[in-house]
Amino acid sequence: MALRCLPLLALTVALVASVSSSTTVDLPIGPAEHLTEKDPDSGATLTYLSTATTAESNLYFHERSWTADGKAILFQSQREQGGLMLYLTHGGGLVSVGHALGGLSGATATIAGCGFYALRGQDILHVALDIAVPESPNDMASQVRATVRTLATLPEYEHVTSLNENCSGTLLSVGLEGGALGPTPVILTVDTRTGEVQEVCRPTNAVSRLQHVQWSHTDPNTLSYAGVKPRLMVVDIRDGHPRSVYPEWAEELVTHESWWVRDQIIFCGGTRPKPTEDSHVKLLDLQTGVVRVVGAGTWWAEGKPEAVSRYNWWHADGSDDGRWIVADNWHGDIALFEAKTTRQRLLTRNHRVYGKGTHPHVGFDRAGKSVIFVSHKRGNPDVCVATLPETWQRENPS
Repeated sequence: MALRCLPLLALTVALVASVSSSTTVDLPIGPAEHLTEKDPDSGATLTYLSTATTAESNLYFHERSWTADGKAILFQSQREQGGLMLYLTHGGGLVSVGHALGGLSGATATIAGCGFYALRGQDILHVALDIAVPESPNDMASQVRATVRTLATLPEYEHVTSLNENCSGTLLSVGLEGGALGPTPVILTVDTRTGEVQEVCRPTNAVSRLQHVQWSHTDPNTLSYAGVKPRLMVVDIRDGHPRSVYPEWAEELVTHESWWVRDQIIFCGGTRPKPTEDSHVKLLDLQTGVVRVVGAGTWWAEGKPEAVSRYNWWHADGSDDGRWIVADNWHGDIALFEAKTTRQRLLTRNHRVYGKGTHPHVGFDRAGKSVIFVSHKRGNPDVCVATLPETWQRENPS
C-alpha cells in the first residue's frame, strides 16, 4: 500500500488557542472500598481499588494512570455519580472527579506533578490536584483540591482519541474524525502552556477509527498511530509525513503497540493465522530496525483457540526504568519479562474468562513497581493493582 499524508489544508474551522482563567474547587472524598490479598502463586500484592458491583476500568494501557507523585490513580467507573475517578494511594479514599467537574473522558495523568488532562465535550482541560497527604501512610488523605483551566477548544468531532503528553511535557496529541474536520482522520497537537492547536497530518491508512495516537517516550517530536497494513506508523511532527517502521507480511498479526525506553516500540504479534494465532511480545528498536522477541508465544496445529490463547499475548507495556515488560492474555494472565534476560515470571492469572468481559489492558506505574489491569475475579470488572514482589526487584537490577 502506498503511504501518504494529505497536505495540511486550510481548515474550515479555525484551531484557536483558548486558555482561560482557572477555577479551584474542593472535591469530596468518599470512603475507601479497596480489598487487598496476596497472589497464591507469586506472592504479589493484589489491591482491588474498589468493591463496587458496577463495571470499572483502568485507563488504556499506554496512558498514564498514576499521577507523577504517586498520590492518586485514575480510573473509570460506571457507578452512579461515577465517571472519571481518583483512588487516593494514602488510605484508599475515592474521589468522583468526573461527577464533580462534569463528564470527563480521554484522560491521562500529567508527566510531572500531580494532575491530569481530560476532555469535557470539545474542551481540553488541565486539572492540577492538591492532595493533602497524612503523616501515616494508613490514614486517608484529608483534602483534594482541583484547579481547573480550559487549555483549548477543539473543533466539532464525531470520534476522538485519548489525550497523550509528550516526554518533555510541552505538547499533547489527540486524533479527531468526522464533524467539522471532515471524514479523513486528523492528528493534532496542543501546546500545554499556550493552548495553541496545530495540525500534524491527515493519515490515509488509519484504522476505521483513528486509534493508539501516542508519543515516543524518548523523542518529544515523534508520535505514532495504528495503521492498516502496515500497522506501526510513526510521524515526526516537524514534517508531518507518516512512515511505516515495520514491514509486516500480509497475514501477519501486529497489534497493541506502546512506546518504551531508548526509541523502542513494544508490540504483540505473530505469523500464524487466526483463530489460533501465535502472538509474541516483540520489541522494535527504531534506531537499528531490529526486532527481537521478549516474550514468546506458541502454536500447535491441533490446538483450539481457547487453549492456544493461554500461551499468547495481547497487550504489553514497559516500565520507565527499562527493567520490565508486562503482558496479558485473553484469560487474564499477567506475566513479567526481564528486559535484559527475557526471563518470564507469572505475576497473577485467571482474571478473565476466555471469550467474555473486558481485556486486562495491563500498564505500568511510574516507578516500575506495580501494574494496573481490569480483573473479573470478583464477578464484575474491577480495577486491580498488582505490586511486584520485592525479591523479584532485587533479582532483576537495573
